Amino acid sequence: MKLFSCPSCGQVLFFENTQCECCGHKLGYCTESASLLALAPTENGEGWNPVGQGVETPTRFLCTNAKYDVCNWLVPEGSTDALCMACRYNHVIPDLSKEGNQELWRQLEQAKHRLVYSLLLLKLPMPTRQDDPKGGLVFNFPDDLPNGSGKVLTGHNEGEITIALREADDAEREKMRVEMGEHYRTLLGHFRHEVGHFYWNVLVRNAGNEDACRAVFGDHTQDYGAALQRHYESGPPVGWQESYVSAYATTHPWEDFAETWAHYLHIVDTLQTAVSYGIAVDPAAAKDGSLTRRFDFDAYGSDNFGGLLEAWPPLTIAVNALNRSMGQADLYPFILTPPIAEKLRFIHELVHHLPLKPVAAPPQ
Repeated sequence: MKLFSCPSCGQVLFFENTQCECCGHKLGYCTESASLLALAPTENGEGWNPVGQGVETPTRFLCTNAKYDVCNWLVPEGSTDALCMACRYNHVIPDLSKEGNQELWRQLEQAKHRLVYSLLLLKLPMPTRQDDPKGGLVFNFPDDLPNGSGKVLTGHNEGEITIALREADDAEREKMRVEMGEHYRTLLGHFRHEVGHFYWNVLVRNAGNEDACRAVFGDHTQDYGAALQRHYESGPPVGWQESYVSAYATTHPWEDFAETWAHYLHIVDTLQTAVSYGIAVDPAAAKDGSLTRRFDFDAYGSDNFGGLLEAWPPLTIAVNALNRSMGQADLYPFILTPPIAEKLRFIHELVHHLPLKPVAAPPQ
């Protein structure tokens, strides 16, 4: 994630900021420039004029969901939509008459907006349901049914991504993380994983890349329901850490792809954050220079996967050490083995429309 600055006064800003605490201007995220704009109300109060831009700019409008304090994005310039680029994909939102649901929705939207930020920077296709009624992207954020009569399941079905509202409750999500024996469970991780299923449809199935993907992740035609049942009854196979980024990735090739896709987004966005903060790692104890890195590249735009992969370990080792100094668990509890790295390379090649390199079939 980038670090931003106020166009009016130069104050440092963060992605979710809605107002500059230094000069007081309203803020709106502009998808066209991937920047936060400082805004002043128009004379009639019906829109906003960007300030501090140096040139005359047209009147802009905030997403209608700004009134619920869940969105700080601007409607695309010239659009007559009431919703921004991120919120127009919403289909089911929480019942806002229920106490606490607006705050849970805010947590979901912050994660979803970070996801959409990444997808836009990667220039990935994002067809809406209007563009593709049968497979366009759409988000549902339902609550569980009352009186314990039914729990919503987080998942994906032909472009329809459902994130259970209870996942936005930190205590409930942590409880599920511990019960399921997961190292990592976050809202942003859910979004990145589920959109991985969507892009399997778009970039693999619909693009004619099933054979290439099968060579990397295994045979996706095996029965999914049976694979899921086997996973929950028996757990992951012994030694899964050598070839899979998570235990859940062992369930089925579709889940392996989605977990690896999510991991790729973790990597590029975290590396962009390191670049934005001017981070450098140069521990004196590592006399061979193996952990020395300066983060000064375009993580989202680079087609050099090897460079991204080389930069990643020094950063994660450093942040894990910082977390331990605060008595916290490792921020990055994963190990990227060569087989996992090859899966990440495949995702990178898909994302950047690079030739898909043939690899040996994965172990079954």
